Amino acid sequence: MFFDRLNDKATPRSKEKIQATIKPLNYNDKILVAWGEAISGNSKIRDFLIKNGYQELGLFCFALTNDIKSLQWLLKNGYPHLAALVKATEGDQQALDWLNHYKFDLLKFMALAAQGNKSAIAWLQRKDPFAMQLAYKIKIVKDRIDERNNDVHQINP
Repeated sequence: MFFDRLNDKATPRSKEKIQATIKPLNYNDKILVAWGEAISGNSKIRDFLIKNGYQELGLFCFALTNDIKSLQWLLKNGYPHLAALVKATEGDQQALDWLNHYKFDLLKFMALAAQGNKSAIAWLQRKDPFAMQLAYKIKIVKDRIDERNNDVHQINP
């Protein structure tokens, strides 16, 4: 699993050490709006983010569409919390537990809301309506992937 390295029982790590290797997600409103547009599929804005110091946000968009190299980049470059958000939206319980353990409540509730969890949606609407909008955009991306994968008229390798 992707998060085994972060929770490796053979080499215990303190919560502080893990969090010290995690880069913060502090962005101004314009960048967050751009990220939302990139999640929705605006490739020009996604490419702008990648080329202008927000590579993690652009690569998050690729990881969201099941690009393994982008997910691995997030894990290796200080953004395991974004990788966990991607995997948790897909129902990966280990990723959701990791977000919970390290107190990434906003990301945890975004993942749950993207899965359609009503209590998570209500929590986000109360606490951070903009994060709710991002979760909704993530849900749309994941729903489209599921529709393509479940389309009986589509040939899946």
